[in-house]
Amino acid sequence: MLNEPAILFPVIILAGLGIIMVHSASASISMTEHGTALYYVKKQFIFCAMGIVIMVIASMIPYKLLNSLSYLIFFSAVVSLLAVQIPGLGIKAGGAYRWLNLGGFTFQPSEFAKLALIIFLGYSLNKKQEMISHFFVGFFPHVVVLGLLAILILIQPDLGTVVIMGAISWIMMFVGGVRLIHLLCPAPLLLPMIYFLVYKVEYRMERIFAYRNPWDDPLNTGYQITHSLKAFGSGGLFGKGIGMGMQKLHYLPEPHTDFILSIIGEELGLVGVLGVLALYTIIIIKGIRIAREADTLFGTFLATGITASLALQVTINTGVTMGLLPTKGLTLPFLSYGGTSLIMNMAGMGILMSIAADKKKSVVSG
Repeated sequence: MLNEPAILFPVIILAGLGIIMVHSASASISMTEHGTALYYVKKQFIFCAMGIVIMVIASMIPYKLLNSLSYLIFFSAVVSLLAVQIPGLGIKAGGAYRWLNLGGFTFQPSEFAKLALIIFLGYSLNKKQEMISHFFVGFFPHVVVLGLLAILILIQPDLGTVVIMGAISWIMMFVGGVRLIHLLCPAPLLLPMIYFLVYKVEYRMERIFAYRNPWDDPLNTGYQITHSLKAFGSGGLFGKGIGMGMQKLHYLPEPHTDFILSIIGEELGLVGVLGVLALYTIIIIKGIRIAREADTLFGTFLATGITASLALQVTINTGVTMGLLPTKGLTLPFLSYGGTSLIMNMAGMGILMSIAADKKKSVVSG
């Protein structure tokens, strides 16, 4: 049930602020591309309403039901990732096939795959607890599952999501009791993987060089980061006011998606950015507490994965917009424009609340 104000209220506040900031950040782009300033904010409002409904439903359904549905959910994620490559179903945007066309609506399977992976790992780690220290029981099968999803997502291509999913998997396996030596054994493979996935791909190398010093090429490779930094710098302590920012006026690319925090920094200032980060911190701390106090190991692993996913997305997106990390196409949960991301993150919050509610029922009945 919706009895966790430390999750519910921050999520509603962030989603509400997201609608306001998506409108502010996208109005000019929307007018140019669609002839109306309301195109993106209307869709975001619909996505938010759908997300809230799904969050409420997820909070009311016993989370333990996911344990028995884990294989079905995982299989659905694999099928949806494969469907992206089917002509007519897959939608190409920005040089990548990451979306499905579902009768006028678009769906991003990689966002669903993240939640599916968390559910499946929670089920598997719980089931294999007695032999979790064995390499071919506690570690290897989970890496194979991750590898299957990673390959399908890299084909799109989407390296950022694969990095997030890898980090979530390692965190969940560590919490699940997988031996540290097993978790560290793939380390020698990282250098060749970085070489082929980053250094052999031109646009990714350009992002690395732009990250190192964006001001060396502010009109080309460093364009996005420099304009993001300008947005933060011009916002000052309290910002210019909602709607008064300049970088969203066809200067900063993707102001309503990946770089919405930059627009918040420009229009709401340092106070606004710190307020947003404080709301995320409240959710993450509560998520950790729910994981620690869950009445089953499956609940612990599930809460750990969902909380880790949120924390990683917020950390990476914030780092990118502030020039602390190389540019990646990751949205800011609850704030950035994007239906699949918003709905999947809200579904995760609903599951967290379901885990917490189940614990309270156990305490009352005990």
